[in-house]
Amino acid sequence: MGFDRLWQGVIDTFLMVGVSSLIALILGIPLAVILVTSGKGGIYEAPALNKALGAFVNLFRSIPFLILMVALIPFTRLIVGTTYGVWAAVVPLTIAATPFFARIAEVSLREVDHGLIEAAQAMGCKRHHIIWHVLLPEALPGIVGGFTITLVTMINSSAMAGAIGAGGLGDIAYRYGYQRFDSQVMLTVIVLLVILVAVIQLGGDRLALALNKR
Repeated sequence: MGFDRLWQGVIDTFLMVGVSSLIALILGIPLAVILVTSGKGGIYEAPALNKALGAFVNLFRSIPFLILMVALIPFTRLIVGTTYGVWAAVVPLTIAATPFFARIAEVSLREVDHGLIEAAQAMGCKRHHIIWHVLLPEALPGIVGGFTITLVTMINSSAMAGAIGAGGLGDIAYRYGYQRFDSQVMLTVIVLLVILVAVIQLGGDRLALALNKR
């Protein structure tokens, strides 16, 4: 196995995780905001919506990624026209990551001091202003930390997806390492994944610390 193939595996992994995580971020934060604000005592209290949305999120969070990926094959084919390759992996990765990240972001939003929300309401702030200027800024360090955890989880899932035809480092480890009994390839992929996870975790932790004004 040459360097070019290994480098392509790194690029494919970045592509899978990058696109999926961006979509999960765009969808996950609004989902978390709705879960928090529609709950009991929330500024947009809506118990029926909250229960239905919570059940939907829990449903997808409870399905192991490998099973989810297989179950979504018809949907994946409908969206991207194929069930093989990097773009085919983006669909299940996104669907798995979005509810996972939404729940983590929800926890951070719920940890915001309710006194700040009450103070904003007392000053006559509109509800959408409270979301933008109180809830999200105060919860931002926790959201960044949660997104970092989501990224690490998605790297693990992308390696699993790669092992069954999605490409990336998982595909290289399976085809050129496991199937050919090449321990050097396996070790190389493991080292690359460990380095990638370590860099993301360190960067996310430092960013969350820098944003924490408490």
